[in-house]
Amino acid sequence: MQFSLSKSLEVLERTPQVLFSMLNNLSSQWIEANEGENTWTPKEIVAHLIICEKTNWLTRAKIILSDSTDKILSPIDMMGHFDLAKNSSLQDLLKGFSRLRECSLDELKKLSSDESSLQKTAMHPKVGEVSLQQLIATWVTHDLSHITQISRVMARQQKEQVGPFEVFLKILNA
Repeated sequence: MQFSLSKSLEVLERTPQVLFSMLNNLSSQWIEANEGENTWTPKEIVAHLIICEKTNWLTRAKIILSDSTDKILSPIDMMGHFDLAKNSSLQDLLKGFSRLRECSLDELKKLSSDESSLQKTAMHPKVGEVSLQQLIATWVTHDLSHITQISRVMARQQKEQVGPFEVFLKILNA
C-alpha cells in the first residue's frame, strides 16, 4: 500500500474505539493476564499507548517539522506505563487514550497539511534519519501491533481449554 495520510488516519482514528470494544467491562482475568515473565497485560498495553500518545508521536512530529537545525528524537520511556496501569482503572485509561488520540490527530492534521511536510526528517537515536511519513506509518503499525498483541494475550488465556483444536489456532503458538 502506498502511503497516504488520509488512509493512515482511518486506522489511527479507530484505534481507541477498537480498544474500547475489545476491553471495556471485561473481567480482570482478561485485562490483567499476560503471557509470562516480562510480558504485558492488555491494561499495561493501553497505558503504554497513552505514554506514546503523550511523548512519542506528536512530540516527534513537531520536532521533525520544526525549523531547528538539531532535530534529534528523544528516546521513549518504556517503563512509565507500568505505574500508570497500576494506578488507573482500565475505563479511565481507555477514556484518557481516546481524548489524547483525538487531540493528537487534530493537531497532526494542522501540522502536516502538505506533501512536502511528510518528507521532512529528524534523527532517531537508534535508526538514524526518519521522515514524518515514516513516523506516521510507524504510528499506524504500532497501533495494529498492540491490537494484535492484546488479541494474542487474551487468546492464550484459552490455550488449555481448546484441547486438540490448538493445531488450528496459530495465535496460540505464534
